[in-house]
Amino acid sequence: MLLRDLEPGPIDEVLLVRRAEPRTRKDGSPYLRVTVGDRSGAVTAIVREDLDELGAALAPGIAVRVVGELVDDARYGRQLEVAQWVPVAEGDYDAAALQDGPPQPFARMEADLRELIATVQDPHLGRLLDAVFGADTATWEHFSVAPAAKRYHQAYTHGLLEHSLTVAQAVGAISATFPGIDRDVAVTGALLHDIGKLDAYTREPAAPDMTDLGRLQGEIPMGYYRVRRLIEDLPGFPQATADAILHIILSHHGTLEHGSPVVPVTREATLVHMIDNLGGRLGSFDRLEKELAPGASWSGYDRAISGSAYFGARPARTDPAGAARDAA
Repeated sequence: MLLRDLEPGPIDEVLLVRRAEPRTRKDGSPYLRVTVGDRSGAVTAIVREDLDELGAALAPGIAVRVVGELVDDARYGRQLEVAQWVPVAEGDYDAAALQDGPPQPFARMEADLRELIATVQDPHLGRLLDAVFGADTATWEHFSVAPAAKRYHQAYTHGLLEHSLTVAQAVGAISATFPGIDRDVAVTGALLHDIGKLDAYTREPAAPDMTDLGRLQGEIPMGYYRVRRLIEDLPGFPQATADAILHIILSHHGTLEHGSPVVPVTREATLVHMIDNLGGRLGSFDRLEKELAPGASWSGYDRAISGSAYFGARPARTDPAGAARDAA
């Protein structure tokens, strides 16, 4: 059964370790906060014994058979009380059933991406986009499967494509509403704004993490240099156009406190930042809804939205992730 469909009570299911975080209680005693899940959601468990042994065994990306009790805590929401963790060999479970993913099939997202790129009229930007998203390029091969984040939104295979595409689609639509926006620049910048994540995050789909370079340099500088190098290899690329695209990449986090070396000072950069922030926030709601206990309307406190998310009376959920995989 899918995790979200389980009622409180005994549990004996194969789940995927998402995170295993060492923590310390107020009295100084250590414990391990483990998050496990399948494609329908996730749940946490607290490990207080055998920390050294289990800390090594419960690595992110590992499938484990979880035997214990599923409980709904009045304060902390749905949790696991685990009696036994049993490692599962790689060939003994369905990886697609455990890994999270986008609601749309990959083929649909790729078609939408290529349709959007075809609307960019500037030939120089068209060449730049082809250098990144061309079907035969190594960059596209990596981009098409990369996650968009470690945890908070679209932290799964195809997540970067999903996030970049939805941001760019929204930017393209809004560009016609406000005067003075160069749509080609805004759409191109939106598609490329997170390109540095190709170097900043690992390629492990089940548990994406920061690479050493990601920690040392950050995804924004790495994206800037990646796109700048591509532009330098395109003869005749206008300097003003290059400056506009690179400014979007450098400023898309919006503030210095959030990691951007400069703040947005063009219409196009401001638009991309605002829509990028919106896309990330709404992606967090998707993540929180998957983790919500059956019948619950409120999530627990979430740092990404600085509060608890409210979902009201929700209809029975379908399985878009599974449907997307079947359609792909």
